[in-house]
Amino acid sequence: MLVLFPGDDDTSSPDVSWSYTGFGVFRRWLAQAEGLALDEMHGFGGQRPWHDASTALAPLLNHPDDDGPDLTPIQCAAILPRLQEIADQPQEGSIDPLLQQHIDNTHQLVVVLQICIEKDVDLLFG
Repeated sequence: MLVLFPGDDDTSSPDVSWSYTGFGVFRRWLAQAEGLALDEMHGFGGQRPWHDASTALAPLLNHPDDDGPDLTPIQCAAILPRLQEIADQPQEGSIDPLLQQHIDNTHQLVVVLQICIEKDVDLLFG
């Protein structure tokens, strides 16, 4: 289980969690929303460098699952507006259950990022 949570030492703070496979699927969905094929990107089997990807979500998309540096409040603030846009996109007709899960997870992640920004703490991957 992978959990993204604010580094505020408050166990009652909201978090968002996935299975490792689920997080991979979620990241592929976010990358697709940004016009990126994750399989083409460095670190995901491809050769395309991340500095070529013009997306505010790069620090999240290119983050190791549960290792590597935490995301700083500044990085959280840069990611937040685009995540909010993706979460708030109107959906036509009935929504596929997996798509609904991605939207729900995005909303949860937005709340976690807002707390990181408000409290000036890192987003932790654990």
